[in-house]
Amino acid sequence: MAADRSTFAPALALLPGALKADVGCLYRVLRTLDDLVDEDDPRAPERVAAVECWARGDTAGTPETRALEGLARRYPLPRDALMEFCQGMRHDIARASVQDEEDFARYCQQAGGSVGVVLASMLGSTHPDGESKMATLGRAMQVTNILRDIDEDLTQERLYISRTTIERFGFPAPGAREALLRDHTARADALFEEGAGAIPLLRNGRRAMALAASLYREILRQLERDGFGAKPGRATVPIWRMRLLRAKHRFTITSGHRT
Repeated sequence: MAADRSTFAPALALLPGALKADVGCLYRVLRTLDDLVDEDDPRAPERVAAVECWARGDTAGTPETRALEGLARRYPLPRDALMEFCQGMRHDIARASVQDEEDFARYCQQAGGSVGVVLASMLGSTHPDGESKMATLGRAMQVTNILRDIDEDLTQERLYISRTTIERFGFPAPGAREALLRDHTARADALFEEGAGAIPLLRNGRRAMALAASLYREILRQLERDGFGAKPGRATVPIWRMRLLRAKHRFTITSGHRT
């Protein structure tokens, strides 16, 4: 899954002009692929295959590959990470099952960690660990997406919680998933803590990524406030809480930089 519109958009707004436009372009590419897949659009396999083709260095002519080609002229886009993202899309197209924790971690890397790696290439890093830490932050966001969207995904016959986790905690039905969500929320928080180390290593976009992490992490807090899935539906952070976080980060200078 690509980044959620309402969660990532405020962070995108904190980026400087040209970079904002380019990261926005990347966002639209990944979001478009994700939407095509989620909506079972018959064009989805072909459009994902075109990006895979481009990532291998071959010619492909879709709106997504043309946008990526333009970005690749300005940034060292990691094509292997984009290929990894497409693997996550293929998982969704196939409605593949998640067997165990290794499988779960792999999918979160494909669908979220890969996006962190691509963002690191565009924002730049001052340390070799920047890319791997951004991947961790991306995985944290992906786990959060999965926990928030359990019911919505089930309506589309998609389940990202692993079979071994379900054997341990039971099926994640409303009112019967508190232990499972507590366990996975703690895992996501641990990933956010580890991934936060990426932010001071970025050359650009530190405030933006700090805000994105805070907004996503607030979804975990909303899961807690909602009783860890006591009722069906998506965990939705109230607008007033989102505005408070946005106001806090809008005027925060991270490590002496306003980027």
